[in-house]
Amino acid sequence: MKTAFLLLLATLAFAVAPYLSAPFTGFDPAAFPVQIDRPAVQPTGYAFAIWGLIYLGLIGNAAFGLIARADHPDWQRPRLPLIAALVLGSGWIALALFQPLVATGVILLMAAAAVLALLRARPAQDFWLLSAPLALFAGWLTAASAVSVGVMLAGYGLLSNSAAALTMIAVALAVTGWVQGQTPRQPLYSAAVIWALTGIAVANGGTLPLVTGAALAAALVLAVLALRR
Repeated sequence: MKTAFLLLLATLAFAVAPYLSAPFTGFDPAAFPVQIDRPAVQPTGYAFAIWGLIYLGLIGNAAFGLIARADHPDWQRPRLPLIAALVLGSGWIALALFQPLVATGVILLMAAAAVLALLRARPAQDFWLLSAPLALFAGWLTAASAVSVGVMLAGYGLLSNSAAALTMIAVALAVTGWVQGQTPRQPLYSAAVIWALTGIAVANGGTLPLVTGAALAAALVLAVLALRR
């Protein structure tokens, strides 16, 4: 019961956090030695609308879990890493506005915790109520962490804008393929990453065709893998 209640509190704090800080539309280019107005690895704006679905899913998951499955072992297993991801995420926007490099480290930890929560969620019942919100959350954080690292690579001049995008698309494909293999019955993890990759393709359009093609190819590969599994 205690862990379920803490999860609900952490989820509500995570959902409210964006309203308590300035809007976040991406890392400030002025924070980097190499200033890039639009990082090639960053999805188009509409892609971030998935957060609405993620917030609703996580709140529903936490509320139902507290009311109806407070002590159920299937629901208990993913709670601690999920709480860790949500607590880290509650301060992420405020951090990202001023400390992009630190924020990138934090979002990597968030993604790892969310993936661990997903891997621990192997319910015999309540399959969609329990694992679907975790899959969307973990999938989007996987993509978002790849985007953040890609922005760092380009912003600090370690790779060119296009090379950073191509590198992190490949990394996202590899990580997602592995995680999807561990959760073969839950395709929403890959679906969230596919949504992000499609957003990257739309953002680059015909301006950077190699990045656009790579993002679409990675999305297609993940879709095929998810459907086969």
